[in-house]
Amino acid sequence: MILSDLLTAIEPLRVIGRTDIDVHAIQFDSRKVEAGDLFVAQAGTAVDGHTFIPSCIEKGARVIVLDNPDYLPQQPSADVTCVLVKSSEEALGRLAHHWYGRPSEHLTLVGVTGTNGKTTIATLLYNMVRAMGHKAGLLSTVVYYVDGQAFPSTHTTPDALALNALLAQMVEAGCEYAFMEVSSHSIAQERIAGLQFAGAMFTNLTRDHIDYHKTFDNYRDTKKRLFDNLGKNAFAVTNADDKNGLVMTQNTRAKVYTYSTQTMADHRGKILEEGFDGMLLSIDGQEVFVPLVGRFNVSNLLCIYSAALCLGFDKLEVLRVLSALKPVNGRFETIRSPKGWTAIVDYAHTPDAVDNVIQTIREIKKATNKLITVVGCGGNRDKGKRPMMAQIAKRGSEQLILTSDNPRDEEPRDILSDMTAGLTEDELRSTLVIEDRAAAIQTACTLAQSGDVILVAGKGHEDYQIIKGVKHHFDDHEQVRKYI
Repeated sequence: MILSDLLTAIEPLRVIGRTDIDVHAIQFDSRKVEAGDLFVAQAGTAVDGHTFIPSCIEKGARVIVLDNPDYLPQQPSADVTCVLVKSSEEALGRLAHHWYGRPSEHLTLVGVTGTNGKTTIATLLYNMVRAMGHKAGLLSTVVYYVDGQAFPSTHTTPDALALNALLAQMVEAGCEYAFMEVSSHSIAQERIAGLQFAGAMFTNLTRDHIDYHKTFDNYRDTKKRLFDNLGKNAFAVTNADDKNGLVMTQNTRAKVYTYSTQTMADHRGKILEEGFDGMLLSIDGQEVFVPLVGRFNVSNLLCIYSAALCLGFDKLEVLRVLSALKPVNGRFETIRSPKGWTAIVDYAHTPDAVDNVIQTIREIKKATNKLITVVGCGGNRDKGKRPMMAQIAKRGSEQLILTSDNPRDEEPRDILSDMTAGLTEDELRSTLVIEDRAAAIQTACTLAQSGDVILVAGKGHEDYQIIKGVKHHFDDHEQVRKYI
């Protein structure tokens, strides 16, 4: 693509050099730069990409996009064009979108953001529209789909180049719709810059990623930017039960729709009957049985229902398809033991998510049966939530087993020490601390009697553990079934 064409996607502060040159590819990783490429230098969180500008020029990069004027060459080369921008991250997103043919403009792109529920909502919407006969794409924490073709998921929201490449594949495959999880990191890092969203959904907001955003207000305001940037023809679906639900949409130009299980809203729902195999719900006065469990899933389903109506689908058809949707991998998945106990594998890895899953189990199980919870916390992440998660899990369970999750570069015993700091001496005496996750799950299975419930929380769909930077195969489902 000719550079002058690419530059129409951004607003350069300054251009030094020719703009009639042919750009072979866009790169933000200096290691991938080849002759004829455009390199976008980003400050980054660990390494400043601006420091690699000289090596990229040596490799033959024809264009350098940067936002730090200190790195502008003292003696510009006739063979290299430098483009100074306000934000390299935003420029990369907009350049990537333009490079791949502005794919979001050829799709009905819908984003979902919030702390919990994103994967369930995006995935079930994807499954719903495909069940109705439409081609669709999905970008989720678990997997990426281009119509029916699956690709491994690397991030909740991919980097700008990978994201737009996937959207372009969806357009080429004839997809009408694309549903994507929009993480706070992707918003903060401008990975979604340039995308045209037909709609956005908000689930809820609880403590998460404070290690990155530093404060809860920063985390909230970052999420809000998705709604602030919606166009007037878009829709915004928000959770009226969350105190931040209306905060998200207070400055949006989009048409706002609310959903609730507790208060007045455009769309309302409640549980009529509940068991481990599903719930009978009332949604806008219509009864429907769904094979999902938990009050948090009532909110998720209301969000899906609201968005589907915004997309123009028939209400009764939406409810019919909802009744046939299956749980998402690692989201309140049930495994039955021949001995009569039940294991629930769930991705819950925040205090609120753990609390929601525990409360759901307690509402369904008999009072005479035990809840045995196996939970840990990831390394190199928000340390402040560790004692909170231990407190919530302990006070909602008859037996708590603290264990390792993804320790990453931390020592598992240090993470466990942070968790046990949230417990009293009496609570600690009745808590098992088993560093090896496989042994912890096996212990829970050994302790369980008929009618008891085991919650294995934190990893859900993940089939690995990261220990000292090395990824090892580990699957909670496999561990439970292995014991059975």
